Amino acid sequence: MLTIFNRKKYLIDALKGFIDIHNHILPGVDDGAKTVEESIALIKGFSEYGIQNFIATPHIMDNYYPNNPGTISKSLEILNHGLAINDLNHISVEASAEHMIDSNFENLLANGEVMTLQNNYLLVEMSYLQASINFDEAIKKIAEHRLFPILAHPERYVFLQKKFKKYQKMKDQGVLFQMNLLSLGEFYGKEVQQTAMKLLEADLINFLASDVHNKTQLEGLKEIKVTNKLLDTLLPIIERTIYNFS
Repeated sequence: MLTIFNRKKYLIDALKGFIDIHNHILPGVDDGAKTVEESIALIKGFSEYGIQNFIATPHIMDNYYPNNPGTISKSLEILNHGLAINDLNHISVEASAEHMIDSNFENLLANGEVMTLQNNYLLVEMSYLQASINFDEAIKKIAEHRLFPILAHPERYVFLQKKFKKYQKMKDQGVLFQMNLLSLGEFYGKEVQQTAMKLLEADLINFLASDVHNKTQLEGLKEIKVTNKLLDTLLPIIERTIYNFS
């Protein structure tokens, strides 16, 4: 029997004023928005639900998306021009990057070619299928540069889902975790959703973000419903994300 106590709420309704710190809304630089028009369509979709502040994080991935501060800044400049001519000057977009920990990552770090979030956070990722062989060394070097590593979407790494203790090991190394909001539903599959819930229950998630690449993902985000209990868990993480990146 359904009662008022077990009705679910739309997650998006809790995100007014949210700062989205991981997304692929910059045009023409990776597997996200391809054009300024696509970027603006995504931004307008977010804006309908009160999300107007973004830190765009295109991939930096050797041999696939060889972006750098120059290419990313140019894309941001093009997007800002598009926002201006569409009377969207109230939208705030800053630029950072999602860095793949690959064979070239430590060179980028050493040469000052990484792009941080709010000066001292660095968003990183790995392959979904296997750990980066230089992960531990890369995390150590990030710390030596007085930066705080944020691992994007830890719930999505297949090689970690059955070895939950490794998440705690990463936390002990100083790695922060950013969960994708889409993982709270079944958008990526039940295995990812279940891992997301376990990470939340273990209080291992530091920040939340959309990781939206396209309209399909944005529409998926709008459909996610959560229980009051889960929302109570998420609200402090939402507030922490806003506080740390505002």
